[in-house]
Amino acid sequence: MTMTCYVAGTPVQSDSILEVKSPYDNRVVGTVTLANASHVEQAIQAGLKGGKALTRYDRFSILDKARQLLVARKDQFAQTISAESGLAIREANYETGRAHDVLLFAAMESLKDDGQIFSCDISPQGKARKIFTLREPLALAACITPFNHPLNQVVHKLAPALAVGTPVILKPSEKTPLTAILLTELLYEAGLPHYMLSTLLGPTNEIAEPLVKDPRIDIVSFTGSVAVGKRIAASVGYKKVILELGGNDPLIIMEDADMDTAVHLAAEGSFRNSGQRCTAVKRILIHEKIKDVFLEKFLQKAKTYNCGDPADPETRVGTVIDEPAAIYLETVVNKAVEQGAKVLLGGKRRGALLEPTVIDNVPRDAEMIVHESFGPLAPILTFKDIDDAIALSNATAYGLSSGIVTHNMDYALRFIKELKVGTVNINEVPGYRIESSPFGGIKDSGLGIKEGVIEAMKCFTYVKTFSLPW
Repeated sequence: MTMTCYVAGTPVQSDSILEVKSPYDNRVVGTVTLANASHVEQAIQAGLKGGKALTRYDRFSILDKARQLLVARKDQFAQTISAESGLAIREANYETGRAHDVLLFAAMESLKDDGQIFSCDISPQGKARKIFTLREPLALAACITPFNHPLNQVVHKLAPALAVGTPVILKPSEKTPLTAILLTELLYEAGLPHYMLSTLLGPTNEIAEPLVKDPRIDIVSFTGSVAVGKRIAASVGYKKVILELGGNDPLIIMEDADMDTAVHLAAEGSFRNSGQRCTAVKRILIHEKIKDVFLEKFLQKAKTYNCGDPADPETRVGTVIDEPAAIYLETVVNKAVEQGAKVLLGGKRRGALLEPTVIDNVPRDAEMIVHESFGPLAPILTFKDIDDAIALSNATAYGLSSGIVTHNMDYALRFIKELKVGTVNINEVPGYRIESSPFGGIKDSGLGIKEGVIEAMKCFTYVKTFSLPW
């Protein structure tokens, strides 16, 4: 695939070319012509200059047409996702379905009006007036996306912004740029005015940093690592910022848990998407009374998650994003073993392929427990009671999501009230949501500002009020 960045629909021309290689076999999947600082300035000017204002129906039509085009080209998108990221093709197919939902919900929401009316004659100081609210789009947004979910992470930024009429400059990950550019071209084809979207990749000091710092940009929406997110927060200046950062999500299995449910959720949560989700199960916390029974069944389940060629429909776990990432994961497993943990399954690495790995007796201060481990690892820790489970869950710097396996309503309510996270899912994986529901974390997982289609649409707008005699 020979691709290029775009400045408001115009292909970028430069001598700087990025080669995108498969993490699985290191073949060149495609090339991208990169942008530079001058293209950033052109993109900003084009977005601010604007063009024909889009009605609600215009925005609906564009997003719905994009949805239809995505359905027609789902195989192409899935194959591109798998090739450039190393994700199993079954995961890439699932991701195109999720992206379809984002476009569907954004199109639907673009037709709605959440304006409010306030009567002013409701107090002794009141008047015979009414105050009305409406939403106005922001002038320009910068959206920065990571390598995991190369399609869905991008569409979760673009669709809500376009649904409210806010122009976007997109900076996708250099590790997975091909899918983002395919989506950019698809949106242009769906009728999106070119000024509404520019997609740029290039050196950080020429692309990302100027976008973050430029005062003409009203909002920066970033999904990625904690370290980069905090650097953005420190340098973004006087503008809105959305930070969706890492997660260290627990699956907490109580002594009354349905064992089949617990085993299924632990395996799906730990190994799907090669464990490369901020909402993946990063810690399996299990009541000490049932650990042995759980482990026996979990190991049998984990053996069914075969690791191999991402293009093979039978493969359940592809690569992580690159070999250095796999080496890091291998290192944290070895460190845990040195502290007394025991690898019960997997752990072998070949290039960027890392087998789904089950590790028992992991110390609570192990690196893979304290920090986010972005891969197919299933660390097992025990707790003695619900107080211990809550304390253990809350002991990390992260606060994104959690899953609880229990039939005890008292337990469920305590977890909902006491876990310091953005989401608590009962008898479900931490990552469960629909694409329009609020999503986001606290602590080092984010600032508590939610995404999801509806909340993101609010973020990409401001509320204007006006009043009239009544």
